[in-house]
Amino acid sequence: MSLTIALSKGKLLSGAEALFRKAGLPFPLGETRRLVVETGGLRFLFVKDMDVPTYVEYGVADCGIAGRDVLLEAGSDVYEPLDLGFGRCRLVVARLRHTRGAESASTVRVATKYPKLTAAYFLEHGVSVEVVKLAGSVELAPALGLADRIVDVVETGRTLAENGLLIEAEVAASSARLIVNRASYHARRQDVSRLIDSLERACA
Repeated sequence: MSLTIALSKGKLLSGAEALFRKAGLPFPLGETRRLVVETGGLRFLFVKDMDVPTYVEYGVADCGIAGRDVLLEAGSDVYEPLDLGFGRCRLVVARLRHTRGAESASTVRVATKYPKLTAAYFLEHGVSVEVVKLAGSVELAPALGLADRIVDVVETGRTLAENGLLIEAEVAASSARLIVNRASYHARRQDVSRLIDSLERACA
């Protein structure tokens, strides 16, 4: 029976493909609209990035590749044996450049794709927060008056700068991680270990 691996068609896909090919592992060829692809003894599921940890936690997939930012937000109960080293970015708090660091309002409104992480971060810092969940274009929220701050992923910070935003604090560093279903880790230890070893050598 093939190992099933959950992948996102988002920003980590090209890095995952490059790593698998470097490791000599099979990977689907070219663009495909199919959500389930079997090749070379492996079965790949293509899902939304935020859903990768869920598919792995519930055993639909044995393994998956997800960003640490997604894993922290999901809080899924999975093994995380390997930092794959690509997709490096930071999860940051940002505000409009011309606003002050501290507002007079008792509650700060923050727009983000990461509501759980955001609420936890501001709670830890003793700040009352109202979280506005957005699916995309989070950078627009402060300029349009939807939020005082945003929490979002940045690589170079260029998009923030182009939208007049200034990084205020770092919430977490992120990179792509290999995750494994807990039951699969024990029941299919040989197959899982072989995959981990191959990817680890390719990361070196």
